[in-house]
Amino acid sequence: MPRLARRLGIKSIRYDSSSSVMTSYGLSPTRFRENKYTEADFMEPPSGFPSSSIKLSIYEARFFAEVGVTEFGSRIRFVDRQYMCLSECDALGFKTCREIGPFIDYLQSQFGKPVLLSGPIIPEPMTSALDEKWEKWLGGFKPNSMIYCALGSECNLQTDQFQELVLGLELTGMPFLAALKPSPGLESVESALPEGFEERIKGRGVVYGGWMQQQLILEHPSIGCFITHCGSGSISEALINKCQMILLPQIGDQIFNARMMSVVLNEVDKGEEDGFFTKESVCKAVRAVMDEDSEIATVVRANHDKFRELLLNKDFEPSYINDFIEKLLALLK
Repeated sequence: MPRLARRLGIKSIRYDSSSSVMTSYGLSPTRFRENKYTEADFMEPPSGFPSSSIKLSIYEARFFAEVGVTEFGSRIRFVDRQYMCLSECDALGFKTCREIGPFIDYLQSQFGKPVLLSGPIIPEPMTSALDEKWEKWLGGFKPNSMIYCALGSECNLQTDQFQELVLGLELTGMPFLAALKPSPGLESVESALPEGFEERIKGRGVVYGGWMQQQLILEHPSIGCFITHCGSGSISEALINKCQMILLPQIGDQIFNARMMSVVLNEVDKGEEDGFFTKESVCKAVRAVMDEDSEIATVVRANHDKFRELLLNKDFEPSYINDFIEKLLALLK
């Protein structure tokens, strides 16, 4: 597409709503030239990568290696299609901000072209009210006492991991609301629940398989902790609220979002080889941030507050949007 646009006298921009960190790590010209796309290669960042905190486990590196060499039409690898677009467009655009780290300068030096940032695009406040049934139920718990868990519309945990997650929520002893998709092959979340689970958590926990008003849920005073799959939209929604975050990434850019944020927030421990988490690791991560006297909770809360103050600054978002527009215009000169 960039090549076709150029022949027609049209400027092209690749605007990416996913992670700039993922592009930096997996699609840099350095990695592409050296063709480092095996599982072992993905265990290490490309040469000159600016952050030592971004590391992949074995199972994560395996995932990216398999996706990267998958062929899509005309026998072209996924990484080749991605790199062709990145290298031939006139500018790169990302739904992010410089405050996340030094990856933007790295991308600009690697590709030798302008990198435009739109900011994180913080969602506008919802004008609708929270459904009455959720408002009534959430209102029955103390402020900052509840766990909200949501892993996005695309995540279908295998039954064993689904059960470890909900058992981990039960193990915390705290009230919770979990918005999850049914496991593959099952028609409802209820059919994936462990035996006797619904009776044990009755009155303090709900596992729901439908759509949730996430922004309004996160704003509710009773929510003190949010277990998220680390999609960029969910991260933005969480950071502008007061509830603390637990990182539980599943695929793709979620992994890089989590690894970037885990420097200042808390991530659920997983197996290095298989990526599996346990009910104990879920419970441990939650209790670490919900215990107000713990050192981890103090650090996480302070880091979260810094992000929240930054993102809610009334001049923050407009400054990025205005700069993005000015740089778009500059491309036409």
